[in-house]
Amino acid sequence: QVHLVESGGGLVQAGGSLRLSCAASGRTFSNYTLGWFRQAPGKEREFVAAFTWGGNSPYYAASVKGRFTISRDTAKNTVYLQMNSLKPEDTAVYYCAGRFGSVRNAVGLEDADWGQGTQVTVSS
Repeated sequence: QVHLVESGGGLVQAGGSLRLSCAASGRTFSNYTLGWFRQAPGKEREFVAAFTWGGNSPYYAASVKGRFTISRDTAKNTVYLQMNSLKPEDTAVYYCAGRFGSVRNAVGLEDADWGQGTQVTVSS
């Protein structure tokens, strides 16, 4: 069982920045993939960013590409999401997801692990 804990959310004005962290503990392996999702009120959970399974290439949702950057510290089993040029439409609960495989379609997959989420609110 892998335990994921997010941190770093908060309230920020439009155009500002935040950095989220997700620390993984428990049973982790080198091929365990971490990524970020978000869920706005009344909307479905959506993919934000992740690394390719078994690789080092980050990929992003079109809505955040060029503004958000995913990075990781393998030694700390931690993944980060640097969010710049934030917009009010980025307001959501941000979740860390992990899986022994691709996390791109983690929503609904029984073998995906999820954190408790961290609130990001961007004011206009």
